[in-house]
Amino acid sequence: MADRDFREEFVHFAIQRGVLCFGEFKTKAGRLSPYFFNAGLFNDGDALARLADFYARAILASGLSFDVLFGPAYKGIPLAAATAVALAALGRNTPFSFNRKEAKDHGEGGSIIGAPLHGRVLIIDDVISAGTSVRESIELIDGADATPCGVVISIDRMERGTGSLSAVQEVTERFGIPVVAIATLDDLVRYLGHHPDQADHLAAVEAYRARYGVGS
Repeated sequence: MADRDFREEFVHFAIQRGVLCFGEFKTKAGRLSPYFFNAGLFNDGDALARLADFYARAILASGLSFDVLFGPAYKGIPLAAATAVALAALGRNTPFSFNRKEAKDHGEGGSIIGAPLHGRVLIIDDVISAGTSVRESIELIDGADATPCGVVISIDRMERGTGSLSAVQEVTERFGIPVVAIATLDDLVRYLGHHPDQADHLAAVEAYRARYGVGS
């Protein structure tokens, strides 16, 4: 129940911040979605601190074993840094690193900044769409002779991609690593179901899930 509580708490927080909003939005796949999630709107100190706390709680609840956090440029950089701070506040002090888009040939050089990539590396990102960021992160981690052990994202839309699998399921199948989400489409539906004033949004989201959704 505690896990469910923080997941629905996250959905409430995202709605309050305007990060999660309802209406009619065209997705990259050309579908008309009744909701939209824009993690870029977690854009002040308080919001980032609260978001990082949700990441930390989701990571600890997952039971994943990890040694280093890695934030892929660019969105993953503040997420990994802030999550490391949040984990330390919860008693789990963890090194973190991130990458540059282009390697430097002067100063400290290279493309990785922060702690060395070693042992089990946990990737911190906002969402998974095409999986490109995950693939690039895994290549960097493999190149450092470390082991990617999972990916943590803010929300899993649980929606079919080009085939029968969701983007999250495709990452798990292709790379053999788990993906942990703070909240999923199931959590959104559960939250809406607990709020009678959101009945119209619930009906639209459930209809969309019935048409495009996948199982967990």
